[in-house]
Amino acid sequence: MSMKVTFLQGQNCDEIAMKVLFLELEQHLKSSSGASVVAIDNKIEQAMDLVKSHLMYAVREEVEVLKEHIKELIEKNSQLEQENTLLKTLASPEQLAQFQAQLQTGSPPSSQTQGTTQQPAQPASQGSGPSA
Repeated sequence: MSMKVTFLQGQNCDEIAMKVLFLELEQHLKSSSGASVVAIDNKIEQAMDLVKSHLMYAVREEVEVLKEHIKELIEKNSQLEQENTLLKTLASPEQLAQFQAQLQTGSPPSSQTQGTTQQPAQPASQGSGPSA
């Protein structure tokens, strides 16, 4: 019996209960007679109910985690859409055209492009070059 106890260490309560139930069922089957078929059926039903309960609990937990993750992703998406709209509003037509060209070629934005996106607040009469 000590080997069975060692085997059960490190398991959660549901797993331990299920293993004990199966061990009892196994022992019962080895010494069973024809009259104990009902008892065996009851043990099997108990084991299946325990498994079902454990699985339902695990599924509910996972659903809650996924719901929270979806909520976070929706919030992040909304924030990024607002940021995108703001950046499009502040960008000059030249910057938008350059960005569209980069998207079509698949090249990443250059550091020069990123630097010029910080300058749309300047009036167009000053030019797009850096001032000294």
